[in-house]
Amino acid sequence: MRTLKELLDTASPAWPLVQEWLASASNPVEVLPREEDTAGQVLHQLQVTTRSPLGAVAYETGGLLVDRGWLRVLGSGGARMRGSLSSWNALGPHQAVASTRGMLLVAHDALGGFFALDGGALGEGRGGAFYFAPDSLKWEDLGRGYSDLLAFFLGGDLSGFYGDYRWTGWSEDSSRLSPDEGFSLHPPLWTAEGKDLARVSRRPVPMTELLNIQLEFARQLDGTRP
Repeated sequence: MRTLKELLDTASPAWPLVQEWLASASNPVEVLPREEDTAGQVLHQLQVTTRSPLGAVAYETGGLLVDRGWLRVLGSGGARMRGSLSSWNALGPHQAVASTRGMLLVAHDALGGFFALDGGALGEGRGGAFYFAPDSLKWEDLGRGYSDLLAFFLGGDLSGFYGDYRWTGWSEDSSRLSPDEGFSLHPPLWTAEGKDLARVSRRPVPMTELLNIQLEFARQLDGTRP
C-alpha cells in the first residue's frame, strides 16, 4: 500500500484542471470544504494519486453538489455531506452500506440513482462509469470514464439525462434535502404507475437506505447482482 506522501503528486496534480472545469461549469456547482486530516485518510484508503481527477476530488474537496444538490459527487466528506468515497465503498474501517465489491461508488442523485466505476462487477473491470437507474433497477453503461463523467456533471445536459423524472419544483425540493438523503418515491419509478409523476409521492430518506432497498428489489425481480 502506498503512503499518503507517495499519493500526493505535487509535480502534476489534477486539481488545477478540475478547478478549470469548475470555473467554466454551466451547471450550478458548490464545492464542499474538506477537512485536511480526513482528506488524507480518504486518499490513502482510496490508493489513487492526486494526478487523477478522482484523487483530486477525493483530497481537495468534501464533495461537490451539482444542480442545487440534485447530484452529489463524493469526496472526502465533511459536516455538510458525511458520505465519502471511503464510507460508501467500505474502505478503511468503514462497514459496507451495500454489496459494492467490484465497483467504486462515486456519486448519487436525489432520485436514488448511483454512479459507479466498474472494477469487474459491472463489466470488464476497466474503470468505466455505470449508472444504477431507479427507473429500471439496472446498471447502465455510460460509455465514459471518471474524468468524462465529472465533465458531464459540470457541463452536460442533466435535464436531458433525467428526462421526464424532474417534476415542477424539483430544484427547490432537492435543495432542501441533506446531501446524504434522497427521495423515496411511491409508487417507485421502476413500476408503470411510478412513471407518472402526477401519481408519485416523495419523502426524504437516507441514501444508504435507498441503495439497499433498490438493490434488494433488483434481486427479487430478476436476480440482478451486485
